[in-house]
Amino acid sequence: MKLVRIAHQEIRPGEFKEIKINVARLPSQTLIDTPIYVSRGMEDGPVLALMAGMHGDEINGLEIVRRILDGGLHQPKRGTIVCMPIINVYGFLNFSREVPDGKDVNRSFPGSKNGSLASRVAWHVTHDIIPFIDYGIDFHTGGAMRTNYPQVRAVLNNEKNMELANAFKAPFTLDAPFRPSSLRKEAAKKGKNIIVYEGGESLRFDQQAIEEGIAGTLRLMHHLNMIDWSPEPKEENRIIWSSGWVRAKHAGLFHANVSCGQLVHKGEWVGTITDPFGTTKEKVIASDTGYIIGLNNIPVVNAGDALMHLGMDNFCKMSSKKKEEE
Repeated sequence: MKLVRIAHQEIRPGEFKEIKINVARLPSQTLIDTPIYVSRGMEDGPVLALMAGMHGDEINGLEIVRRILDGGLHQPKRGTIVCMPIINVYGFLNFSREVPDGKDVNRSFPGSKNGSLASRVAWHVTHDIIPFIDYGIDFHTGGAMRTNYPQVRAVLNNEKNMELANAFKAPFTLDAPFRPSSLRKEAAKKGKNIIVYEGGESLRFDQQAIEEGIAGTLRLMHHLNMIDWSPEPKEENRIIWSSGWVRAKHAGLFHANVSCGQLVHKGEWVGTITDPFGTTKEKVIASDTGYIIGLNNIPVVNAGDALMHLGMDNFCKMSSKKKEEE
């Protein structure tokens, strides 16, 4: 059987191992460790990493990985599962997207062993995890009090990325370019395929997003022949090739007429912006035909604020074109 190493430690067939990577110390001298839970099946297969908590306030991803561990779903028949529930321990402890120095770990790759705190966290992932895996799922959540409908993001002109996304079968799959200095981009440079799963809102559990994330992970594991069964998807998977934001034209209080995941048509009334004193009302109109893949949950908005994220598949593009021709 092939040799499997994670964070420079050998994992034998049938073995479960907890590995702790020391990142740094708090000012109190308390050690900060990133825990990694590794389970290897009795037969050879791929190495799949399940990574969450890159942004410390995005707890839905953490809960997905926690439930996978708690339910024993991390134990494959073939291959190896690497679970990292909390990459950014600092952010998690402080209910924050960033680390204490204000930097974003997911904009700090490949990192530096002697750099900023965010850079050091990124360095450990780059050197202790990425070289030893074949595939990965990076779990995220909508930020800034915005809900993201369950979705996978990947560069879809890559054949393997498209294969992984199709296997996951989230309600939406977005063609998403690499973000600068991100985990996904750094992994791609090293020939590793990582897809991003987004679902729910930061600092708030979203049961649908959590359940979709678990089910999609099991479907991907099944596709990779790591397990023998996975649940059928509850919704049709739609490929989103382009997207855009509906923005507030005026400041005030935003009241949505629609729900996340819903299809809206160009010109449709999707919400209202009022002033706080009951004197004005302005209708918010959909700028395109598309599915609501992200929705603002903050009532108080300023002119230019993003209200909802519309994703367009081929059906939406044809519908918008037909409406323009009419």
